Amino acid sequence: MNYETLTYERKDRIGRITFSRPEIHNAFNGQMIDELYDVFERVRRDKGMRVAVLTGSGKSFCAGADLNWMRSVKDYGYERNFSESLKLAEVFHLIYSCPKPIVGRINGAAIGGGTGFVAVCDIAIASSEAVFSFSEVKIGVVPACISPYVVKRVGEGKAREFFLTGERLSADHALRAGLINRVASPESLDAEVETMVQQLVSSGPEALRCCKELLPTVTEKTLLESKVHTAKVIADLRKSDEGQEGMDAFLNKRKPRWIND
Repeated sequence: MNYETLTYERKDRIGRITFSRPEIHNAFNGQMIDELYDVFERVRRDKGMRVAVLTGSGKSFCAGADLNWMRSVKDYGYERNFSESLKLAEVFHLIYSCPKPIVGRINGAAIGGGTGFVAVCDIAIASSEAVFSFSEVKIGVVPACISPYVVKRVGEGKAREFFLTGERLSADHALRAGLINRVASPESLDAEVETMVQQLVSSGPEALRCCKELLPTVTEKTLLESKVHTAKVIADLRKSDEGQEGMDAFLNKRKPRWIND
């Protein structure tokens, strides 16, 4: 499928999704939301893909909602506003829950809802020139759809500060807060992302999927419930084809077969 607001490439085992509206700093509208849902459904279903990279074209990562789209949304009734907002919430959840690791290549500014796309990435690597802001309160709204993922990322205390003030954050500030994982110079950003991608590709694909499923699951369980659940998870993996292959490769000092699959 050809997209109008983003580009999608699949090379070998790596997918790359790029916001492609550089003339307006990759701000999103209803069409981009629909296209993001479609492309991440493709990523989720693609059994041969191992890792996906999410980035922006031009100087920005994503500047939040498109102003022209917001002009239209402002005049919608409640039901249509709810429907549009629910679509956006579904996109964030789809990316967050994707069974493949998602690496964010944060090449520039991530503002408003754009920070939500940072927060739903498993690992976010940002240019030292990137800036971040939860600026919604400045226009009388709140970062509602992105809030569950930001709170998971930075904790309630930092989220309170960032949501209430709408302040601009440097890449270093975002790193200290836990919003992003690493900072790289603009010149070394691609190399840092590629290193991370290759590190992920070298791991068992089923183990990666299970890690992503395990993390939100155990946080919702009590310690007593987690005891049985986590024991079952590791027992299942040890007896799986991938687990057997991985342990045999380790014990015999060879590379597992999935490295070259």
